[in-house]
Amino acid sequence: MSISASKNTFWKTNLITIALLFVLILAGGVVRSTGSGMGCPDWPKCFGRYIPPTSSSELPADYKQKYVAGRLAKNQRFAKTLDVFGYSDLASRLRKDRSILVPEEFNAAKTWTEYINRLIGAASGFLLLLTAWFSFSYLDENKLIPFLSILNVILVGFQAWLGSIVVSTNLVAWIVTAHMLLALAILALAISTYHLAKVHGKHKLNVSPIAHVVALLTLIITILQIAFGSAVREKIDEVAARLQGGYRSDWINTAGEIFYRHRDVAILVLIANILLFILIRSGFNRHSIQQQVMSFTFLMIMLQLVTGILLSYWALPPVAQAAHVFLATLIFGGQFYLMLNLYRSINKQEAGR
Repeated sequence: MSISASKNTFWKTNLITIALLFVLILAGGVVRSTGSGMGCPDWPKCFGRYIPPTSSSELPADYKQKYVAGRLAKNQRFAKTLDVFGYSDLASRLRKDRSILVPEEFNAAKTWTEYINRLIGAASGFLLLLTAWFSFSYLDENKLIPFLSILNVILVGFQAWLGSIVVSTNLVAWIVTAHMLLALAILALAISTYHLAKVHGKHKLNVSPIAHVVALLTLIITILQIAFGSAVREKIDEVAARLQGGYRSDWINTAGEIFYRHRDVAILVLIANILLFILIRSGFNRHSIQQQVMSFTFLMIMLQLVTGILLSYWALPPVAQAAHVFLATLIFGGQFYLMLNLYRSINKQEAGR
């Protein structure tokens, strides 16, 4: 394959990977909102099978004891890691947590939900490997593209391990937030390499620095909002466990201050994006990529507000939970890509005229 063909393949593979990463985040949101994380208690197989079971008659003998033992061993290894980094108290609590000894009951719907999530994750990892391979076609011209592509493969491997810890442990709540923020970092790197390849060979003509500053601040507020949202989810999980899954309509009210903080920051997100929308409208024509991305992002924000209202007043319906996370990710992706595109680009040949 020629260098130019490899570059073209890289560009297409990178774009498909970005799309699949969004799908993976949606699938993860579905797994989380339906409580399907332990639908497949082992890895890489599911109940010891490459194709998951559909009924309890297909389950291996003594599967509950076997997989509880595996989960316990995994948590013990993670506790040792916490010890190394100075979290001895948390490690001790994890070792003493008896709730992980309660076996998960088999549920075919949850098993297949988790299995599909794993398939999407495996496909995403494979595409990231391909992206890294084809990124070497830029090695002589832009070393940042292969560097970021390889870094992303490493991060995805770490993310897969972190995801297994999320569903295996009950006490380490902050891992949910770390897992979400790392997903955003992986997505940002994939978008960055796509953008670098797309503008390769073009000169940048920067526009108003105010737009750059507002775009960066808006992105930071969005990341903060997503982090607060993950913290709300952690608190809701804690409340749900304490109430044993009952009194669902009271979960939001019991979540406490973090929920109100998340709601207040949502107002800041809206205000910042209105200001950014005005700046983009005044600085770019309506057919520009900047206006198109800004319009898409604003539409996602409106839909996000709708799902937020549904979650607050309709007792956290699982569909709205998954949609809320997915839309937040689309908003982040749109804002990040907009920030990368806050310039007008021209070809080198045109620049030399």
